[in-house]
Amino acid sequence: MTTYVALLYSVVLPLGRRLAMAELRAMAQGLGLHDPRTIGATGNLTFESDQASVSGLEHNLEAAFNARFGKHVAIIVRNADAWRRLLRANPFRDEAAADPQSVAVRVMRSPIPKGGENALARYISDERMAVAGGDLWIHFTGDPARSRLLSALGAGRLKGVGTLRNANTLKRIGEAVAPAGAGLARRK
Repeated sequence: MTTYVALLYSVVLPLGRRLAMAELRAMAQGLGLHDPRTIGATGNLTFESDQASVSGLEHNLEAAFNARFGKHVAIIVRNADAWRRLLRANPFRDEAAADPQSVAVRVMRSPIPKGGENALARYISDERMAVAGGDLWIHFTGDPARSRLLSALGAGRLKGVGTLRNANTLKRIGEAVAPAGAGLARRK
């Protein structure tokens, strides 16, 4: 059985509908995924599965989400080993340790092509960017909510499905998928 991480992109449901994490876990269980756990309330899910195809898991989760909640939401899946590689690739580790809200990664379904981040250059003021492992890492030196870069990311300039998570969320997911005996507590 392999541990996986699933990240939902922009979970905005129809008026009057809200995404309860218990419903998300129930949806995953309905797909036969084992031990689904949510991290935070923003669409982060971990689970166990024998299915080896990441793209198949993404497709099944997206179809189930659409059927259950009435909206298509892109879902990015990584196995636990790939998630740990993502965490190790962080080019802004010191900055994330000092201020976890100042560092985020745009986790991509497909790797950003070499030089693909250049499409964002005109939206940068004092942020720093780096592509590592095909994902876009950002260090915000000011208030991330005021960054022009955030709205540019949502407009599809990277030409691929991706979703942003800050260093706090990355750490919590990493703790949830840590191998037994790694000294990190698994969360439910």
